[in-house]
Amino acid sequence: MRNNEYLFLRAIKKASLERTPIWIMRQAGRYLPEYKALRQKYDFLTVCKTPELATEITLQPIRRFGFDAAILFADILLIPEALGQKLEFTADHGPLLSPPIRSLSDMTNLKIEAIREKLLFVSRTIQMSRRELAGKTPLIGFSGSPFTLAVYMIEGQPPRHFKHTKSFLYGNTALFHQLLQKLTTVVIDYLKMQIETGVEAVQIFDTWGNILPPHLFGEFSALYLKKIASDLKPLGVPVILYTRGGINHLLELKNSQAQVLGVDWQTDLAHAKYLFYQDYALQGNLDPAVLYGSKEAISREVERILSLFKNESGHIFNLGHGIPPDVPLDKVEFLVEEVRRLSAKYHKKKGDHEQ
Repeated sequence: MRNNEYLFLRAIKKASLERTPIWIMRQAGRYLPEYKALRQKYDFLTVCKTPELATEITLQPIRRFGFDAAILFADILLIPEALGQKLEFTADHGPLLSPPIRSLSDMTNLKIEAIREKLLFVSRTIQMSRRELAGKTPLIGFSGSPFTLAVYMIEGQPPRHFKHTKSFLYGNTALFHQLLQKLTTVVIDYLKMQIETGVEAVQIFDTWGNILPPHLFGEFSALYLKKIASDLKPLGVPVILYTRGGINHLLELKNSQAQVLGVDWQTDLAHAKYLFYQDYALQGNLDPAVLYGSKEAISREVERILSLFKNESGHIFNLGHGIPPDVPLDKVEFLVEEVRRLSAKYHKKKGDHEQ
C-alpha cells in the first residue's frame, strides 16, 4: 500500500474516506497481556533500547486490533537520559531522573550534542518496525513537548504538586526559558531523525501543559510547540500537537503550522471543530474511562463523536488521553468495531447500496 493510500494520512489531508481511522494513545503497552508477558522477561529500559523488543511491542496492538496507525514504542524520558540525567524505573515510584534540574549549574551539565548517536536504537526500531509493517500500516513517531520534558527533569520523579516546576518557573523565568529552548533544539533534531528514518507522522505529547494557567500556556508551552511544528514542516510529514488543558490551551495553537490538533477528553469536540476544523484535522476525543462501561455506553459515545463530523473527512478517532492499563480487552475490540461500523454509514457515497 502506498503512503498516500493510508486511511490515517488521507484523513489528515481531508481526502475522501470509506470510514474514520482509529488508533489510541498508549496502544502499545501495559493493557496488553502479550506486553506483560514480554516485560516479565525484560526490564523497561532494556525493552526501549533493544530494537527487536521495541518493534515487537509496536506491532502487538496492530496484530490484535488492526489499528489504522502504529506508534513507535519508546519513552519520552529517553531524551533527558541522553542529555545526561540518570534514568531508572522503579516498581513503586515509576521513573526517576537524577540529579533534578533546578539551577544554572544543573543545566550546564546537560549535553545536547550527539543526540542522534545516543538515540540510535530508536532509529533502528523505526527501520525494523517499518519492515515488519510492510507498507500496510503507517508508523507514528513521537516526542514529549519541551515543557513536559522540563517538568519531569525538574521534579525528578512523577510529579504530584509540581512544587519544584512552579518554583523554577516563577522564581527564575529567564533560566526556565533557557531550559525550554535547549529542549526545543533537541526535540526538533530527534523528530527530524525519526522522520528521516521513516516515520510517516509525528505526535508531540504536551502531557503536563494543563498545569499551566491559560495566560502562561502560550509563553511556556505553545511558543515552543509552534517552533517545532514550523521547523518540521519542510520535511512534509504531518505533525500532531496534543495538549491537555481544554479549549483555551488549544486556542494558543490556532496559528501553528501543525496539521493535526489532538483534543483531550475534557474539551468539547464540537467547539473544537467549530474553531479549528477549517485549518486542521482533529484527533480524539473519547473519555478513556468509557472503556470501563457497558458496550451500550461505548456505542453511544462513539456515535456522538462521529456524528459531529458525519461524512466529513479530517477526523481521526482516538481517546482523549492514554488508555488505562486495566481496561477489558473485549471493550477495546468492541470500540474498534463500532468506530468502523458506525463511521462507514456516514462515509458511504451516494449511490452505494447494501450488498
